[in-house]
Amino acid sequence: MAKLHHHPICPHSRFVRLVLGELGLEVALEEERVWERRREFLALNPAGTIPVLSEDPIGAVPGATVIAEYLDETRGQTLGERRLLPEEQASRVEVRRLMGWFLDKFDAEVSAFLVTEKVFKRFMSSAEGGGAPDMSLIRAARTNLRYHLKYIGWLLAGRNWLAGSRMTYADLAAAAQLSSVDFLGDVSWDEDETARTWYSRLKSRPSFRPLLADRIAGIAPPKHYADLDF
Repeated sequence: MAKLHHHPICPHSRFVRLVLGELGLEVALEEERVWERRREFLALNPAGTIPVLSEDPIGAVPGATVIAEYLDETRGQTLGERRLLPEEQASRVEVRRLMGWFLDKFDAEVSAFLVTEKVFKRFMSSAEGGGAPDMSLIRAARTNLRYHLKYIGWLLAGRNWLAGSRMTYADLAAAAQLSSVDFLGDVSWDEDETARTWYSRLKSRPSFRPLLADRIAGIAPPKHYADLDF
């Protein structure tokens, strides 16, 4: 069985878990605390980042975007309308653009701050960079989040899904990022009703159930986190 090195709150890991769920692929999950820099894990991915998918005969496939491309190349052509990276060239460009927006830009401006400051630093030693959260970074992330929610709403004003007429990697990338932040109670869903409705559609999908069941010691998600109707 394939194995996914991940962390439950890591949005990139969550994206890959959603993709695997949509494809109906079962994998063994191995939680990885990347700040520990385990020798065995660094042998799989010298960059020391998650997620990493290990599958025979290819071996280690590191990084959310690389994994998504790999899964499309190996499984996508058999999925028809369920394919998460469309066949049309212009649509593929738009899906990839939005994957980059959420996996890179959203992460750098929102998720990385909130997840690191509110979760990872709780489990890191002082030598690893642990300690009290930096509230200035948390406030900045919350401010940036409002802009991203408005952008999601703007995209959906003329589309059924973020990249077009059907669900794609773009939706799963955005939803994964938001799910991590929502677990921490930092999403103000009143900012944009369209974004809220779209997210509710996504978290009602079977692939989302494992994410909604995730729990982290010492951190309780808000009551609406696992509520499919908010």
